[in-house]
Amino acid sequence: MGNVKKTELLRERTSWDGAVLPDYPSGKPEIVCVRHEFPAGERLPLHHHPVINFGLVEKGELTVISVEGREKVIKAGEPLVEMVDTVHYGENRGTETVILTMFYLTSGVEPVSIAD
Repeated sequence: MGNVKKTELLRERTSWDGAVLPDYPSGKPEIVCVRHEFPAGERLPLHHHPVINFGLVEKGELTVISVEGREKVIKAGEPLVEMVDTVHYGENRGTETVILTMFYLTSGVEPVSIAD
C-alpha cells in the first residue's frame, strides 16, 4: 500500500499565455472530460472556451496557436492550462497521433467550446 507514487503535475492560476484565470461561475459545478485524438497534420478550427479548462497530452506533441500568433508546444506527459475566452486552435505538426485529454470546469449551463 505504501508504494503508490504521487506527482503533482500542475498548480496554476494562469493559462499558458500568462492570462489570469477567471473566477468560477456561480451555480452547481459540472466537470466535463473529453479525449481528443489528432492524426498527424490535423488541426481544430478556430474556437474559444468560455470556461476554465486544463488537460494532459498523453501521446505526441500538440501546438496551440492563438489568433495573435502566440504558440505553445506541449509534449507527451505535459499538462496544459488552456486559454479562456481567447480565440485559438490546436494543431498536430508531428508524425504520430496526438492524444489530449481535457477537463472543463463549468456550471452546467455554458458550452465547453465555441467555434469562431
